[in-house]
Order: sequence, then C-alpha cells, then structure tokens
Amino acid sequence: MSTAPAYVFQGRSVAMPVVVRDASSAAATYLVSTRVARRLLPGPELEPVELLPGRALFSIAAIDYRDNDLGDYNEVSLAFFVRERGTPRGVPYLGTLLDCVRNRIATYIWKLPVNQSFTRDAGYGIWGFPKTVDVIDFRDVDGRRECRLVMDGRRVLTFTGLASGTRTLPDASMVTYSYVHGRLHKTTFVAGASEVGFALGGAALALGDHPIADDLRALGLPKRPLMTIWMGRQHGRFEAPTPVPSS
Repeated sequence: MSTAPAYVFQGRSVAMPVVVRDASSAAATYLVSTRVARRLLPGPELEPVELLPGRALFSIAAIDYRDNDLGDYNEVSLAFFVRERGTPRGVPYLGTLLDCVRNRIATYIWKLPVNQSFTRDAGYGIWGFPKTVDVIDFRDVDGRRECRLVMDGRRVLTFTGLASGTRTLPDASMVTYSYVHGRLHKTTFVAGASEVGFALGGAALALGDHPIADDLRALGLPKRPLMTIWMGRQHGRFEAPTPVPSS
C-alpha cells in the first residue's frame, strides 16, 4: 500500500508525486548583488551561491504548464540559487560554475505568481511555495517568448527569452527549498526536456512600477543575462517536501 501523502484542495485530491506531462519554459540566469540577495532570503538557513565575489545567481522563468496534475496554467518563477549555510562550497567560483552547468545547485523560489487559484492553493499548501494569483500573459512569436507579469494592477516585468531549440536534456534530479509552517523544507524534483535551446545572453527584461520591480532593480536588474534556456517539451515530477534537520 502506498504511503505517499495525499492532499485535498478545492474538493480535488492531489497525490504525490505531482507529475508534469507537458510544459514549455523560457528562462534566464543573471548575476545579481549578493548583499541584496541575502536581504531578500527569508531566514538564516540559506545563503546565496556566488559565481563571482559579491555576485549571486538569480533566475527568471516563464512557464506554460499545458498538462500537469495541478492544471493548465501560466507561471513566473523568480528564484535564487542557494546552499544550506555551513555546507561545503567546493572550489570557490570555479566549482560553482561547474555545478551550475551540471544542474547541481539548489534554488529558493522567492516569488511564484500563477494565473489559476487551484495551483496557488496546492503549491502553497503542499510545499509552501509563494504562489499568488496574478495576470500573466505569454506571446510566442518568431522564436521568442514574451511574458508580461502584472500584480495588484501594476506591471512587475516584461521578460522576453529564447523560444526555439532542437536539443534534448535527459532527466536530472534537482532540489528546491521552501518554508512550510515556518520550517525549512527541501523538495526533490526530476525534470527533462526536448526541443531545448541555449544562448549566451539572449533575453530582454523591462521592469515596471510594482514594489517587486524595485527589489529587482536593487538586485541590479535589468541587465544582460549570463545565459538563457528554452525547453519546448518539458516533463517532470515533484516529490513531497521533507523537513531539513536543524543544525
């Protein structure tokens, strides 16, 4: 008999793991201020991962979930690359670069707006993800994805990234952190994709007048990203969160 937890939101049952059967995403990775990143992280257990002195790693992703246990919805992920405080750092900076290329660096999702209430309730109720219901519009034209995010009636950002590719990424296991009822948890997820494209730089970002846009400016954005990635046919699964032992 399965011992995997199950949850109920809006009268619908959600079993673990949550499976993503089809999605597409455009994402960019940026170098941002470590000092500001540290201020925006909610607790002392995590610290930003630096690629250069004083420069942390941050990502913006525009994700279209087409077939997902939590529904068909749009999502914008604003996330920091992090490690648990006190864990070995490996070779300074070079080790970070290698880990980044190999998808071995965990993330902390700072903001996670979506455009459907069910995934908001489930995402927050299961993993503590900071999901909010907002206006997210996508437009895919000429090999580019444009994403416009509006919160509280004010524009946060317009992000335009790569939306074409022919490569394949094999399934890989990754980790993201979140706080569930005030306690740090980690979630393992596995993802792979086809129709994948990469580019150095390759994305444009314009910021609006929402307070979150001001936080992004404090991080040093907008600027040219380190790289962008497109995953045209993405799949994966999210496991239940597990508490991180207190040090």
